[in-house]
Amino acid sequence: MDDAAFNTESVAADQLKAFIERIERLEEEKAGIAGDIKDVYAEAKGNGFDTKVLRKIVALRKRDYAERQEEEAILELYMQALGMVG
Repeated sequence: MDDAAFNTESVAADQLKAFIERIERLEEEKAGIAGDIKDVYAEAKGNGFDTKVLRKIVALRKRDYAERQEEEAILELYMQALGMVG
């Protein structure tokens, strides 16, 4: 194996290792943040809030207004078709 090939492999291996280590650090941070979010939901529950509804609101707020409106309209249509709406 010549020196150029060895250097390229060494650089690629070093770069790969750096990517993996960055991903691992971010995964650790993500786990910590997930724990913090869980604690906030537990606190909200302790104060009498329904965490299932809070999670739904958080999910809705992430979505575009027009997208939410379209989904709600389709949901209403389906519910009417099934006789679930008066």
